[in-house]
Amino acid sequence: MEATVFILSLVDCCALIFLSVYFIITLSDLECDYINARACCSKLNKWVIPEMVGQCLSMMLMLVSMHWFIFLLNMPVAAWNIYRYVKIPMGNMGVFDPTEIHNRGLLKSYMKEAMIKLGYHLLCFFIYLYR
Repeated sequence: MEATVFILSLVDCCALIFLSVYFIITLSDLECDYINARACCSKLNKWVIPEMVGQCLSMMLMLVSMHWFIFLLNMPVAAWNIYRYVKIPMGNMGVFDPTEIHNRGLLKSYMKEAMIKLGYHLLCFFIYLYR
């Protein structure tokens, strides 16, 4: 049972690492003006819900298998993803909005957030691999 939980978590974590890298590449393309803001935001908004589901799946697997430390380690990132999705202002295209992404340094904060998530998912990957 425990091996199955960690294998599923490892696969889920690999998918989340891929998504974090995809977010970083897409945001850096926007920063370098290789794509426009609308195309970038529509690409990223497609993957917000799958990222949230993947993170919550990993958290629930740890809850069901009673690995409390790893569950608590996953909880802040899952809560942050849910908070961002719930707090989308009315009229916005999604979490990433093309009219606001260049305002107030949002592009830099999104890039920093994607880097932090990548580091976090790499840490979780090695924890799952070790277990």
